[in-house]
Amino acid sequence: MAERRVVVASAVGLHARPAALFVTAVTKIGLPVTLTRRDGRTADARSILAVVTLDVKCGDEVLLCAHGDDAEAALDRLAELLTHG
Repeated sequence: MAERRVVVASAVGLHARPAALFVTAVTKIGLPVTLTRRDGRTADARSILAVVTLDVKCGDEVLLCAHGDDAEAALDRLAELLTHG
């Protein structure tokens, strides 16, 4: 399992459009990815409803976890997406 801690840079956090872009990127990767807030709440990053429900705001630190081949490279791409707003 690969992991990355990332600070979300989007001014609106992972709400609506940024969450949709993130979920689309996760889905294209084709690996199971979870998104966990600092308070321990976790969501399947392939689900827009689950991601939006986490209520991740700008400046929040999240943990991305992925399983499978190329998980490290996949998390690098997803971390880049979250850290560049």
